[in-house]
Amino acid sequence: MQIAVASGKGGTGKTTIALSLAYFFKEKNLKVAILDCDVEEPNVNLFLNLKIQEEKSCNVMVPYIDKSLCSACGECERICQFSAIVLVKGKPLFFPEMCHSCGGCTLICPEKAIKEIARETAKIEISQKDNLFFAGGKLNIGEAMSPPVIRQVKENFIDADIRIIDSPPGTSCPVIESVREANFLILVTEPTLFGLNDLSLAIEMARALKIPSAVVINKSSKSDYLIKDLCKQVNIPIIGAIPEDREIAENYSKGEFISVVKEKYNAQFKEIINHIKNFRRIYNS
Repeated sequence: MQIAVASGKGGTGKTTIALSLAYFFKEKNLKVAILDCDVEEPNVNLFLNLKIQEEKSCNVMVPYIDKSLCSACGECERICQFSAIVLVKGKPLFFPEMCHSCGGCTLICPEKAIKEIARETAKIEISQKDNLFFAGGKLNIGEAMSPPVIRQVKENFIDADIRIIDSPPGTSCPVIESVREANFLILVTEPTLFGLNDLSLAIEMARALKIPSAVVINKSSKSDYLIKDLCKQVNIPIIGAIPEDREIAENYSKGEFISVVKEKYNAQFKEIINHIKNFRRIYNS
């Protein structure tokens, strides 16, 4: 089963929830994989602190132009929707960071002056300890295209009993690539006006993708009514609420918070997991 953890905004506690779920499932003797798809700001292994056992390059295919064959016809410039190739004084100029690797320029070039070559955009880190498995991407500095990296991260540990995806914040292309194909989506939010606005966008995204979803309120407070009212209106369940707790924040800043969560909020996470288990039972039947 593949569970994605997402939110409409950063700082709501996605990683806290994702890692806590991974540890709770791990204790059930399940093979659990946690995939860090927030490749622009990966932080899962800061808390796992696993020694990386394997590192792979993530490559995308980009055009290489043989200028000795180029006739400066401009067909490559015309087909490129992202202005990755432009003609300057009759010579093609290529901007690799803007290329979306569609291959259109290679196909359309009448002189066959363009071929595709591999270009590294990120590293994929892989490790495991006991029945907990980890894969995460690190986008190279200056790169803008994260979806290809996310796709490669998600190719790992397909056979795990539970795959937990820690997605990027927001509702843009990287998030959609992360949560796509998930069996269940947990939307983590906080009871603020910003949290309310961004949760409503995340709910719309989940419905557009037709992914069964539920909400977890992190930093729960007397303002929870903001989230509860919205969830009632759109008929989406709230399956857990984790109170705002300074001790969690302090331990989080040290890279250690799982022990606090397990000690103080065991009941809340059991409730979340029971909801997922019930859904899994229905899903598998």
